[in-house]
Amino acid sequence: MDISVGTIILLGLVFLVFIIVMKAGRVVPQKTVFIIERLGKYHATFDAGFHILIPFIDKVAYRHSMKEVAIDVPPQGCITKDNIQVEVDGILYFQIMDPVKASYGINNYAFASIQLAQTTLRSLVGKIELDRTFEEREKINAEVVTAVDHAAVPWGLKVTRYEIKNIIPPSGIRDAMEKQMRAEREKRALIAESEGDKQAKINRAEGDKQEAIARSEGEKMKRINEAEGRAQEIERVAFATAKGIREIATAINEQGGMNAVNLRIAEQYLNEFGKLAQKNNTMIIPSNLSDVAGMVGAVGKIFSTMSETKEVEITKK
Repeated sequence: MDISVGTIILLGLVFLVFIIVMKAGRVVPQKTVFIIERLGKYHATFDAGFHILIPFIDKVAYRHSMKEVAIDVPPQGCITKDNIQVEVDGILYFQIMDPVKASYGINNYAFASIQLAQTTLRSLVGKIELDRTFEEREKINAEVVTAVDHAAVPWGLKVTRYEIKNIIPPSGIRDAMEKQMRAEREKRALIAESEGDKQAKINRAEGDKQEAIARSEGEKMKRINEAEGRAQEIERVAFATAKGIREIATAINEQGGMNAVNLRIAEQYLNEFGKLAQKNNTMIIPSNLSDVAGMVGAVGKIFSTMSETKEVEITKK
């Protein structure tokens, strides 16, 4: 079946219209912008959504993501203030704020940001000693961000942060640092041990002191209690003795009391004399041994005199 020239022309026109429609319509994704040039000159910035272009006149010159971007800063050699070469790498975070400046302000903003971060980092590391590079990472990061962000303003970029990933000194320096750290740890361990021993001795001395004080207090209370006990004992014995003497005096003054005293004295005299005879083979016999009654009478006279003296004192009072 032959195809006419008119049909071929019609099909060509349909295909051309399809291409024109495809070239004219553009769908921009979310968080993305298109930079449109018309006849080679900046014309417009298309945000997310559907947009119409003039075919063969307008074209999408640049596509930019408005998301925050993280780019790796390759390792580089840096010389510290004390002339030690270290290898430092990191990560740079930035975001496009002005897509027009990012398109026309610089040829390759990512490459430029990396190079600026590296040169700034070399300059900062060269101002500090090796030991301080590990301590001042935060300060170095902040200063790199400040320097790159200031330079990236004409490029339409906002540098959000920079993070150092690794600081790698030479192997010989690493060995020396490990030995230094090991010595420092051993030093701290010895100090901690000595402090513990010191505190233990202080605690033991304090314990001994408290124990001695408690023991002396206990001994003091013991002696006080014993003295009080002896005093009470003496007082009670004296009180009982005085009471007994008063009872004896009262009994003597009663009717027949003197006779009872004389009898008691005679019994005691005979008992004691009998004990003396049992214990010794040799005895000294009094010349008036038979005069027991006279001896008892003499003792009784003494009690009688004491009784009369007591009555006179009572009368005088």
